Amino acid sequence: MIDYIFGEITELTPTISVVETNGIGFAINITLSTYSELLKVKQCKLYIYEAIREDAHVLYGFLTKNERELFLLLISVSGVGANTARMILSSLSAAELQEAIANENFTTLKNIKGIGLKTAQRIVVDLKDKIRKIDGFEAATTSIQTTTQNEALSALTTLGFQQSASQKVLEKIFKENPSATIEQAIKLALKML
Repeated sequence: MIDYIFGEITELTPTISVVETNGIGFAINITLSTYSELLKVKQCKLYIYEAIREDAHVLYGFLTKNERELFLLLISVSGVGANTARMILSSLSAAELQEAIANENFTTLKNIKGIGLKTAQRIVVDLKDKIRKIDGFEAATTSIQTTTQNEALSALTTLGFQQSASQKVLEKIFKENPSATIEQAIKLALKML
């Protein structure tokens, strides 16, 4: 199995990058986010997923192991193939996808071309627990949680509540429910203040 390919980019389109290494050009399927990053460089290292079928040998490339891990989780969901998973990762960043799944945000997933409500629900149900085990998820969650907590704190102080009291209440809320949205945090805080 190929883990990664490092080489010079000889061709680049929004969906495929040809990376030449040791005189061999590998046609690698990529996401739009990977494409936008590859526009900035002449050489790259892409982490590879090989799809070997009877009729084709297809390579998918990702800038990070985290993105490749998300791709593998997505294709493990019934009804989500490699091209659908690539579309999802082209529409959302790795952090946005992890947040949408962890927070059961069906609307975000449903807004992606080719994803209906049932598929969005299946993705969330199948991956909610697995998504937390990916490297980097905790850091992304902490960053998102801090932003959410700060926005909720700002809203509460605007409503006239003391900042120190609001901060303590919000810390308790996010400790008990790390994936709480701004609205949920504010509603809970209003009951506790």
